[in-house]
Amino acid sequence: MQGKQVLTERCADIAMLVLDVDGVLTDGRIVYDDSGKELKFFHVRDGSGLKTWRSLGKRAAIITGRTSRAVEIRAAELQIEPVIQGAPDKLTAYQKLLQAAGLQPQQVCCVGDDLPDLPLLGNCGLAVAVADACAEARANAHYVTRAAGGWGAVRETIELVLRCQDLWQSAVDSYRKQRLADA
Repeated sequence: MQGKQVLTERCADIAMLVLDVDGVLTDGRIVYDDSGKELKFFHVRDGSGLKTWRSLGKRAAIITGRTSRAVEIRAAELQIEPVIQGAPDKLTAYQKLLQAAGLQPQQVCCVGDDLPDLPLLGNCGLAVAVADACAEARANAHYVTRAAGGWGAVRETIELVLRCQDLWQSAVDSYRKQRLADA
C-alpha cells in the first residue's frame, strides 16, 4: 500500500475501471444449481458504486477468464462495456481495450484478486487488490481494499478514486438533493 499523497496522484487521471469478476465482483465461489446452471452473487453496493461512477461520465470494463451468462446480465444492468469473457490472456485483451478506448495505462484502475490479474495490475495507473486476494496480487497493488471480493471492494475502490478526484461529495450531494415534487 502506498501513502495518501501517492494514491491521490495515482487516482488523479483515472477514467476507467477494469474489473475481474470471480473474486472481485463476486466472492470467488462458483455455485451450480440442480440443473447445472452456474450462479453468481453480486453485492448491491458494488452495483450502486458503479452506477455512481457511470453517472459521472466514467467508464468501466470487465476482463475475466471465465464465461458466464450471469456476468452478461449484471454488466448490462450496470452499463459496463466492454465485457471480455473467456480471456486466457488478460494482458492482450487489456491492450486491445486500451487501444479501442483511446486511453493510456495511467488512466486505468485495474482491480484483481489472483495470479491471472498480475499483468493488468502491473500495467495500470492504479492497481487495486481486494482484501482476500492472493499474496502476490496484494504485493503488486498500490491499494488493498478493506472489503473482500464480492463484499463491496469495488464500491470501496470507486469511493477512493472519486474522493481523490474531489468528486465523491458531489455524487453524495446529488442523492441528498433528490426530493419529492411536493415536499
